[in-house]
Amino acid sequence: MEKNPEHIASQIDAPSDGAPGLPPLEQWHPELSGDIDIRIARDGQWLYKGEPLAREAIVRLFSTILRREADGEYYLVTPVEKWRITVDDAPLLAHSLEVSGEGEAQTLSLTTNVGETLKIGDDHPLTVGAYPSGDEPRPVISVRHGLEARVVTSSFYDLADQVVERSADGGKTVLGVWSRGKFYEIG
Repeated sequence: MEKNPEHIASQIDAPSDGAPGLPPLEQWHPELSGDIDIRIARDGQWLYKGEPLAREAIVRLFSTILRREADGEYYLVTPVEKWRITVDDAPLLAHSLEVSGEGEAQTLSLTTNVGETLKIGDDHPLTVGAYPSGDEPRPVISVRHGLEARVVTSSFYDLADQVVERSADGGKTVLGVWSRGKFYEIG
């Protein structure tokens, strides 16, 4: 087994009709091949042996074969290999907030750094936690296969423009946003 990005990429078949699609990652369960020196930095940059991955197409492909498993580790998975990688924070970044509709009927969408558009809702819920080292908010949107996209600061501010107050249980007022008929607490 070869430990390099080009080899891993060669194991994934592109859709024959040219349509964008996701590989059937949930069907692939190879044994661990080992660790590979790929790290996703907090700023979303993918590094191989400390150097940026040169081909954007490989980064986009790898984002579709990446999953986080129950052990909390991140793996690039193909039908025959599974490589553990390092992720500093969230593996993807979410930016470019778009709002369609109004009030409870509005839909909030974010675009990831690999070009995927995610609509906040049941499939892609928004949560706002905090980093363990302090009170800095950590807004993330669930992507798939245990992955999250961290909402970048500028888009978090755009999201704050959509915040409304809502009465919660016990008469307490909470702040949050509506998207696809669901309320997501912000703080």
